[in-house]
Amino acid sequence: MVVREGSNVTLKCAATGSPEPTITWRRESGVPIELANGEEVPSIEGTDLIIPQVKRQHMGAYLCIASNGVPPSVSKRITLVVHFPPMITVQNQLIGAVEGKGVTLECQSEAYPKSINYWTRERGEIVPPGGQYTANVTEIAGYRSSMKLHINPLSQAEFGAYRCVAKNSLGDTDGTIKLYRIPPNAVNYVENFEARHKAGKKRTKSSEMYHSSRAQEHSGEDTENPRKRKADLSLSAESIDSIYGSSAAALRLTRKSGRLSLSCLLPTLLLLLWMMRTTLTRQLGKTQLALLPQTLTHV
Repeated sequence: MVVREGSNVTLKCAATGSPEPTITWRRESGVPIELANGEEVPSIEGTDLIIPQVKRQHMGAYLCIASNGVPPSVSKRITLVVHFPPMITVQNQLIGAVEGKGVTLECQSEAYPKSINYWTRERGEIVPPGGQYTANVTEIAGYRSSMKLHINPLSQAEFGAYRCVAKNSLGDTDGTIKLYRIPPNAVNYVENFEARHKAGKKRTKSSEMYHSSRAQEHSGEDTENPRKRKADLSLSAESIDSIYGSSAAALRLTRKSGRLSLSCLLPTLLLLLWMMRTTLTRQLGKTQLALLPQTLTHV
């Protein structure tokens, strides 16, 4: 059955038998049937399958299956063909390319009956096949096609507007693609930027891996040998005493029964007062602070 897109379609099927058979409609491809309200169902029962305002998506084979519980069931195949004028879709209407390089222009077309597809320049002259131009059309589905025009190499004359044209018995249409020239230095800048960006990512990842491994090493040392870690800490304290003398030991207050030891606190205070006296003497250059050691003996 051949119909125009947008018309109302009724597919009829009848069967006889005893008991009376039931008629079920299904699409041969397994695609659901779209109802008038937009709902999609896998099958419909009834002698008539009504499709209002048929669309190109309804095109295909339908099966009318009659069954009454007594094997075998019987079926009839009806093919629905929907005619419509061409339609073209252009994903990228503006494409940049470098002179001397190659580029591919692409359009998507829909038409049934199948359309004649070709390319033209902005003034209407048809792009001749061969040489630096390679044109091909690939069928995607029953009524969908992909049009591609490959140009290699590009010269100054190839930049400008191109039209992809689709034409059948019901009409014709076209889409426009603007091809512009990209300066070579702009391409080099982008490539250098991308290279630096990738290199930065690698350095960051390497740094993270290094710090992670170092942290794991330290963590492993602390876990495997806590006595060694404790000894290192004790050694550090002894090293501090050897460098700074007994004053460093005096500064480490000790606790006995929750109270600070007076024997440790007194030397610490004396040390702090002596340090204050030395600092003030150097800054002021006065002799009044000479009495400070006598005061310290009475504390």
